[in-house]
Amino acid sequence: MKVVVLGAGLMGKEVARDLNSSEKVEKIYLADIDTAVAQKFVDSLQTEKIEVVALNARNEDDLRSVMSKGDVCVNALFYEFNKAVAKTAIEVGVHSVDLGGHIGEVTEYLLTLTEEAKAKNVTLIPDLGVAPGMINILAGYGVSKLDTVESIKLFVGGIPTKPEPPLNYTLVFSLEGVFDHYTEPAKVIQGGKLTEVPSLSGVEPIYFDNYGVLEAFYTSGGTSTLINTFPHIKTLEYKTIRYKGHADQFKLLNELGFLSKENIVEVDGQQVLVRDVVREALKKKLDLGDKEDAVLLRVIVSGEKSGEQVTYEYELNIKRDQKTTMTAMARATACTIAAVAVMVGSGVIQERGVFPPELVVPGKDYIEEMAKRGVMIKETSHRSTIVKW
Repeated sequence: MKVVVLGAGLMGKEVARDLNSSEKVEKIYLADIDTAVAQKFVDSLQTEKIEVVALNARNEDDLRSVMSKGDVCVNALFYEFNKAVAKTAIEVGVHSVDLGGHIGEVTEYLLTLTEEAKAKNVTLIPDLGVAPGMINILAGYGVSKLDTVESIKLFVGGIPTKPEPPLNYTLVFSLEGVFDHYTEPAKVIQGGKLTEVPSLSGVEPIYFDNYGVLEAFYTSGGTSTLINTFPHIKTLEYKTIRYKGHADQFKLLNELGFLSKENIVEVDGQQVLVRDVVREALKKKLDLGDKEDAVLLRVIVSGEKSGEQVTYEYELNIKRDQKTTMTAMARATACTIAAVAVMVGSGVIQERGVFPPELVVPGKDYIEEMAKRGVMIKETSHRSTIVKW
């Protein structure tokens, strides 16, 4: 198969690196507006499988021309391009997967294009990062093993392996995105009803090997399409994992108005958005650099199977790849979208249309593919007899 990777940023490069190792991929087109940077990366891999092509993603003709080179397109551009890429994929008749983004309505829009995608015999799968993405696939896999599902609880965090005070946190993706996740309400299902809860609330302890007791709390965006795919369950919650005390620290910043998009002050005659100042100041303090990061994930799916109460639990605990210097977050994200792209292009996924990950990516195959990439996802199950009174 031939794969087009749109964007040669951090994720795009790591996706290309992953695909370069796949025997099922014969050709990769790495497209970016800055071909020099992309070519420097390709040269470092010493491969002839990857060809760098110029792309101005804002130019519709350019986008059509580049995307039509492949059988599958991996969209690693900024999420503002997701709509255009999806529509172009359908137009030129190529499969497409994307990393999603914080704006959930974009994914909701893409799902409305399913009949158009079917008519062109293509598959589109949005939201293939870690959260959403990996957690969706694992949640869907757990649900598929049950007769009825009652609860889905999701926990994900990108943290430094060696925390440095006062925040004990380093950036593994956009700080602007972090602020959004921390300030916008989180959609959850509690008691069988869809509701919203404040982000940074619901703090609870959570344990992971090598890190001890951490904390988990509600943040926005994590439940993604799952709230629509499984609307009738009793509980569906997503929480972010951090070192203890993190939620209270950012809750204070938020309560003081430092994370608000509307808090404007005047300094020496200049109108300044306080959030912008805080973001730029924290960037310097929280830069990951060459420090080691980790991704921790736990998906807990509970329900009934053959008259028993059954819980399936999936856990990930990985660190930065010291050989490639790929961060743990980039590793988990790039490997996820690359693995699914190969599944689509090789025919493992044959359904046509637009699907959320939990409905179309086979969990067993996914876990096996991630293991081949050194990303080990552990599955455990617990059973108990249901006593009826």
